[in-house]
Formats: sequence, structure tokens, C-alpha cells
Amino acid sequence: MTSTPGTAPGTPPGGQSRLRRRAGTAAVAALLLAGVPAGAAVSADAGTPKTATGPQGQKLTVSATTGLDPAGQKIRVQGEGYGLTTGIYVALCKDNGDNRVPSPCLGGADMSGGSKTSQWIVPPGDPYEGDLASAFGPGGTFDVEIEIAEKGDGLDCAEVACSVVTRADHRAAGDRTQDVRIPVAFAGREPGEPGGGEGVDVPAGTVSYTSAAEFTTAGKPLDLLLHPDSKKLYVGADNLPDTADVDERGLHVLNPEDGASESWISQAPGSTGALRASAAARIAGPLPGDGVVYNYPLRGVGSATSGDEAASGVWLAGSTITDIAPGTTPDTVLVAQGATLSEIERATGTATRTLTLPGGTQFAADPERGAVWYTDFTAGKLHRVDLTSFTVTGSFDLPGGPGGMAGFTETDPATGAVWVGVDRSVVVFDAAGTLVKTLVGKDLARDAAFDTETGRAYVVWQDGGDLSDPANDNNGTLTVYGSEDFAPAAKDLSLPGNHSQAGAASLAVEPGGATVFVTSPAEGKITRLVRQVSPLVTHAPEDLTAKEGEEVTLTAEAEGTPHPTVRWQVSTDGAQTWQDVEGATEPALTFTARTAQDGYRYRAEFRNDVGTTRTAAVTLTVTPATGGDSGGDTGGNAGGNAGGTGDASNGAGSTGGDGSTGGDGGTQSSGGSTTDGSGSTGTTTGDSGSTGTTGTATGDPGSTGTTGGSTGTSGGSTAAAGGSTGTAGNSGSTVGGGVAGGTGTAATAGGGSLAATGATVMSVTLAAAALVGTGVLVHRRARRRAEGAL
Repeated sequence: MTSTPGTAPGTPPGGQSRLRRRAGTAAVAALLLAGVPAGAAVSADAGTPKTATGPQGQKLTVSATTGLDPAGQKIRVQGEGYGLTTGIYVALCKDNGDNRVPSPCLGGADMSGGSKTSQWIVPPGDPYEGDLASAFGPGGTFDVEIEIAEKGDGLDCAEVACSVVTRADHRAAGDRTQDVRIPVAFAGREPGEPGGGEGVDVPAGTVSYTSAAEFTTAGKPLDLLLHPDSKKLYVGADNLPDTADVDERGLHVLNPEDGASESWISQAPGSTGALRASAAARIAGPLPGDGVVYNYPLRGVGSATSGDEAASGVWLAGSTITDIAPGTTPDTVLVAQGATLSEIERATGTATRTLTLPGGTQFAADPERGAVWYTDFTAGKLHRVDLTSFTVTGSFDLPGGPGGMAGFTETDPATGAVWVGVDRSVVVFDAAGTLVKTLVGKDLARDAAFDTETGRAYVVWQDGGDLSDPANDNNGTLTVYGSEDFAPAAKDLSLPGNHSQAGAASLAVEPGGATVFVTSPAEGKITRLVRQVSPLVTHAPEDLTAKEGEEVTLTAEAEGTPHPTVRWQVSTDGAQTWQDVEGATEPALTFTARTAQDGYRYRAEFRNDVGTTRTAAVTLTVTPATGGDSGGDTGGNAGGNAGGTGDASNGAGSTGGDGSTGGDGGTQSSGGSTTDGSGSTGTTTGDSGSTGTTGTATGDPGSTGTTGGSTGTSGGSTAAAGGSTGTAGNSGSTVGGGVAGGTGTAATAGGGSLAATGATVMSVTLAAAALVGTGVLVHRRARRRAEGAL
């Protein structure tokens, strides 16, 4: 949003300004001599000391903020401008965002005085000063060291955003005016607000899934495969009893976007070779380009492509097929028939290799590592089979012992880990067979799928469906984990009505994880889930210093799904309360800085369907335009206010510049001008604020100008805060009266005006001293101008 000149985002209703600058005159002089803008916020690049500004103008500086040693290191923390009535703690804490207490903290609330991980600072004379706490120095300053580490005392900066903070001590726990936060990061991590901004209802960047569509075009869905080449959704299905008029058994091919049926292969060769209606029980894997290999009951191994009228296949000898997977060559498949594992030629059904295990019904193949993991739920065992030798090379105990309810066995192609669903748990073994994790759910673990692009593991859990059991509620769950650290990677999603009474649920995940498909056999539907991400800030605004009247821009950006909207907010009371900036709904907020906005805090708030995230608040510091509120109020004023008053009988002089705008430029009086407030030597003529001597003019009879009028008096009164010295007008010029004015004389009387010599004769030091003397005038003029602009 771009505001019109004179509009101040965040100005309270009624146009009343909040003039926050209250600098003492000595401080102003010191700032002038040092050449540093008052109130300028200090910032730094990552890796160097950083400073933040607090709600009451406090300054907090931390010596190091990135690449910190997770095992622990010392950092220096300095502060200034803190109040002398409230004690504070200095510590590393979890950053919970604006106006929320930073907690927990490393070292906790140290009331013993022995902590090295936090420091207690109190006002001078406080009862705790001494062994327990240090006292503030002059001006509310402190300079301490603390030892920080990535983890400890209930804080884990590997999991949450952390900042070095100051906060009110335990005697004023609800006081947020002392909260100043500087984000830090340990080695291997990035600093910033939680997840790239302060998440309001959910953490920033929170991933979740929501239902986008439900497909009921494939009967009773048993298994899913999203083809990697054709991108078609293949569904193995049985007949749904609810639809008595149609037998939906077979292999269905759906459009994954809307579930529209593209093909239905309902027949496959049976034991005699004759075609018959056959369900597709389990999909083994994709064929190149399009199509799949699958198992149809009881012992059929078939293949089909979208558009086929019937599947081609073979009928195996032996017992019922309990599991199937791609073989070691394109022309073979691995088949489990109970405890028997075979590799079968798809064209003939001939077994090229066979192995009988102690027990088992299902398996997972890991061709990258040449292994098959065979699960015997009855005996509570997991067997590793080497694909090259086709022999058992290891056996491992399943947690919980024999008799666990069979769920699934799947391998993570990225890590080689095997995930086994048993009862209400998922147990994970690494590629060597070592148990590394047990994930416990509230429902029955039924299927898992992996996305190698994001390193995520997806697990579908089904309710038991028996509502007489208090553990059941008729709703399943989808969970998502990091496949290496097992940390939750998305919010758990409830799957209403998904229970196991009519068959096990299955999963298919689009590469990248943007879309997930989940079957619900009991309901005869496939739910298409789409990923959503709450706003995550990718570019945050920074503290900004500007001069009065300067155009400024704050920018912020965030990513999320759906794409988030943005609105800017402003706080006029140190981040205690916030209000929307009217019309500010673009990533860039542009406006003209006014003195009344000095100290205002701004933030961007991003929203989408998942949540709301805010950037950290930044502070706007507005300094007077050099020579604007100062040079114009004194030196510039000298050449303006009375410049047009002269002896009317000899013709009114031209109007001098309006001193209220000072160096911004006024209408110059005859032969004179005001400066632009740049601090360079300004020439002013006409009446000045100082009293000139009565000028003598030659010209028409009676043309003698009035006192201080016809005489070109000194324009050299000191320009407050601008630091420039005005010079007198042209010698002898008549200002404000008289026609032919003669030589004018100027005195040094009145407000310290200098002789009209046309030369700069005041040193910077003297100028600073003069500012001290005129500070009250400058302040009053600045206040009047700010109120007028707003």
C-alpha cells in the first residue's frame, strides 16, 4: 500500500499524534556532535552481534546469534535503557512470540545467584542486589555473560525457536514491557521466529492434510497404486454389497483429480484359463509406461493396462497367495503363499526359486539392498531373506511377542528401514535389523507409504469398528513422520468412518506428498487428501530509521498452501495492542514517515485456511529532517515571519518565507531566501527573530522602514539542530519596505543572531551549545508541526 503524503499508517482516530521523542538538550547536542541519528536502531548481518529494541526503547545486544555450539558456549549480552523499577532475567528461552512470556528458559528462574545460564539484574538498592543479582548501571545498563546450550531444563532449541531474551523477573511475571528478544540458532540451524514467523493458532509452516474429494467409482477398494509414468490411479477392488445391481470386482483405473473412471478390467483367467469376474486383491507394482501387475483370488497373478478388456495372467499351484511384490527381473514376481516364498515367471507361473520359512504371511522387498523382510505375526518374528542366495540371514523379535494382530510390512526405499504395523503400534527396524523406533497410535496400524522426495512416511490407522470397545470411536487416523527422525511431519488427520470391519485401508502418495489417497473399504470410497501448509515467513521486515517526510517501505513475504493473504498491523504502545493499517494488504507497505510515528512498531500478518503467522515486530525510528524542524524554526524563521511587514506608505515589501516550514522553503522576501534545511549556509533576508537596528533608507520621502523592517537584518540566527548558520542579505538591500533602501545595519541582539557578514562564523561546538539554549523552542515547534501534518 502507498499512502498519500501526510498520511501516517497507524495514526489514531481523530488525527491525534503521538510524539514520542523526548530527548534532553544535552543528549541532542551530543548526538549532533557524534553525527548519529537519535533512536537509530542497530542491526547486523547473521553471524555478527545483533541488537533489538524493546517496547519501551530498551536496547538489547547479543554478541553471537548463529552457528552456536550445541554443546554450549558463552555469549555476551548487553542492555541499555531499561527501567530502574523492575528487575529482569537475561536467559535463553523458547520464543513464544509477541506479548507472550518467553518460556521455558535455560537455567529457569535463578533465585540462587549461582546460575551461569541466566542472569538476574535488579534496580540499584534492590534487596536482592549482591550475591543473588547484579544491579543496573547508569541509564538502565548491564553487561553480562551467560552460558547457553541447545538443550536443557525442558528447552530443546533443535525442536523450537529460541531467543536470548530479557523478561521481567518472578516478582512481575505478567509484565511484558521488559520482553526483548533476539533469535539465535545453533550450528546447522537457521535463526528466526518459530518456523519463519510467529504462528498464532498453529506453528508457522505447519503441514496438514484435508479432504479434497471422495471417489466412489471403484466398488470396495482394497489396494492403490499411483502409476509413476502415466499418473493414473489404479485401484484393486472387490464387490461392494451395498450396490447389489453392479458387481464392481476388478482393477479400476481412475483419474486421480476427480475420480472419474477411465477403465475397468473386471475379468482375469481362473484355474482353467477361462476368464471370470475377479477381484484385484493386491497390486504388486507398475509396468513400464502404464499398467500394473496384481494378484487376484485365490492364486492368480495377472497384469493389465488401462483400456484392456481383460487381464492376462496365470494360476499358481499351491495355497492361497498372501502377498506379492516385483521380482528381481522385469519378468518375475515374488509371491508369498503363507510361509512359502517363491519367485515366479509371470508368463508361465513357473517358480524359479522357492524358500519355506518357519512361518509368516506377508513380506516387503528391498531390491536396492537385496533383501526381503518376512513377517510372522503369529510367532512374533521378523525374518531377513537375502535375495541373491535366497536364504534366511537373520531373525528378529517383534515387540509385544507372539500373536500380534497383523497390520503391514513395508520398506522405506530411501533408508532400507522396515516398518511393521502390529496391533496399535508401528515398529521400525533399520536395514541391519536393529529396532530403532516404536510409534504408538490410538487405532490399528494398517498400511504405510513413503515419499522419497520429502523423506516422509505416511501411516493409515483404522478404528477397530467395535463400538462396544471404549478404545473405538469409528474414526481412523492419518499420520505423517520424518522417515529418519520419526518426528511428526504433519498434523494428525481424523478419518471419520474408516474402520477395519470390512477390510484393511491402504495408501498411495503422490511424489512430493502434495496429494495422498486413502481407501475406506467399509464405506466403499477413496478419499483424496491435499496438503496444506500454514504461512511460513520467507522474508521479514527489518527495523527502519527515516527522516521526517521521507518515504519508507516495509516488505514481508510468506509461503503456504493455499497461498496466504497479508495485512499489515501497527502498534503505538510498544507492541501491547495492535490495529490493522487500513488498506495495507500487499507485501510492501509504503508511506511517508512522520515524527508522530517515531517508535511505532509494525508487523505483517499472513493467513490461509490452515493458520495465521505474524512476522516479528519491527520498530520505525523517525528523526527530524535536518534543518527542517530546527533550521526553519530559528534561522529560517528569522528570514520569514515578519519579512513582509514594512511601511505601507512606501509599498508593502514581498512576503518572506514562512518560518514554520523553515528549510523546507518559504516564499523568499525581496533579495532573500531561506535554506532547504540541509545544514549548509543559508541566506536569509527580511525581518528576523532578532531585533535589528533602525535602518536608514534613502528613497521616496517618508520611505524609512519600520524598525527591523526596511533594514536587511541578520538572517544569521542559529539554525537549531540543523547546525547551519544563516548569513545576512545583500548589504543595503531593503526588505519589507522602502523603495530605494540604503545600506542596512544589523545588530547581534536578539536570540544570539550574528552580524550580517555573509560568512559562517560559528563552530559546530558552539552550534551544539546554542541548541541547548533553544531546545524548548525546537521541541514546541516540532510538536506543532507533527500535529499539523496528521
